[in-house]
Amino acid sequence: MSTPRERVRRERSDDATRSDAPVTGATRARPREKSPRVASERRVGLVFARAKTMEVITDAVAMRAWTRAARARGERVAFVPTMGCLHDGHLALCDRARALCDRVVVSVYVNETQFAPGEDFEAYPRQRERDEALCAARGVDVVFAPERLYPKGGEPAHETFVDVETLSKGLCAGTRPHFFRGVATVVTKLFNIVEPDVAVFGKKDYQQWRVVRRMVRDLNFGIDVVGGEIVRESDGLAMSSRNLMLTPEKRAEAPVIYKSLSEAKALAEREPTNSEVLVDMVTKAINGGGGVVDYVQAMEPESLTPYKGTVTSPCVIAIAAKFGSVRLLDNIEINCD
Repeated sequence: MSTPRERVRRERSDDATRSDAPVTGATRARPREKSPRVASERRVGLVFARAKTMEVITDAVAMRAWTRAARARGERVAFVPTMGCLHDGHLALCDRARALCDRVVVSVYVNETQFAPGEDFEAYPRQRERDEALCAARGVDVVFAPERLYPKGGEPAHETFVDVETLSKGLCAGTRPHFFRGVATVVTKLFNIVEPDVAVFGKKDYQQWRVVRRMVRDLNFGIDVVGGEIVRESDGLAMSSRNLMLTPEKRAEAPVIYKSLSEAKALAEREPTNSEVLVDMVTKAINGGGGVVDYVQAMEPESLTPYKGTVTSPCVIAIAAKFGSVRLLDNIEINCD
C-alpha cells in the first residue's frame, strides 16, 4: 500500500501532465528548460511536480479562463505580479507562491500609469524572452504578458482609478504623487483578470505592499496578500531591476544603503534609541556615501505613521535615495519587543 506522501507525489505528477488551457492565438506553450533537479522537489515543506510546459498568455479572457479551469479542478492559484527584468528576488517570490498554492502565475507588464512624464518608463529594462526562460526553469505554470491594459489612442480614455487615500501619502508619494494610484489601479485590473487565491509581493517596496494589503481588505477581494522577504546581492544591495541602470561607480557606492540600515537596526536592538537618531545616522551615511536621500523614515509597520520617541516596539526604517539618476528603495524591520 502506498504512503500518503507517495500518493501526493503521484497525484501531483499526474496532474502536472495535463494541459490547463488550449493553446490559441492568445496562449502558447514554452518547454521547460532542463534542470539537474529531479521532477519532484521539496520547497518549504511542500512536495510538488514540475509541469512539462509553461504557457504564455497575452489575452485577459484566456487568462481568466485558465484560472477558472484550475480552480474548477480544486487547485489554488498564486499570483506574482512583476514589471519584468526578473532577478533572484522575483524568483524567490515564485518559490514562495509555489509553497502556498498548486499553480503559479507570473505577470510581466511595465505599467505606464505609475510613471509620470519625464520618469524612466521608456528606459525601464525589458527582457521578456529571458523572463519567460527564467519562469519556465523555476516551474511557473503561466506567464501573463498582456500587450496593454489601457485603451489605445483613439479609444475612449481610461477614466477609472483606485486610490488608497491614507497609506498612499508620504514616503514615495512625496516625490511621486501619481505613483500609488497607478499601482493600485493596475493591481486591481490584474486581480480581476487573474483571479488568484494568493498574491505575493516583495517587501522591498514596503509601502506598496501595505497599500495593496489595505486595498484588498477595503474592496473585499478574496485574496491573501503575502509579503516576500528582501533578497540581497552578496554586498547587501537589495535586488532590483533598476540595479542594471547603475553606473559601475554608483553600483560600488549603493551598498551603503544596507550597511547604514543594518547599523541602525543593531543600535536600536542593542540599547534604547530615539527614532530620530536612527533616521539621522542613516541619512548622513547615505548622503556621505555617494547617494542623495529622497527620504528616510522610521515608521509604524502597519499604519506607516512616523515612529516617535524611543524605539520600544516593532518599527520599520524605509529609505529612497538616488545614486546618479537611479532611484533605489530599501527598508529594514527592527524588533524591540
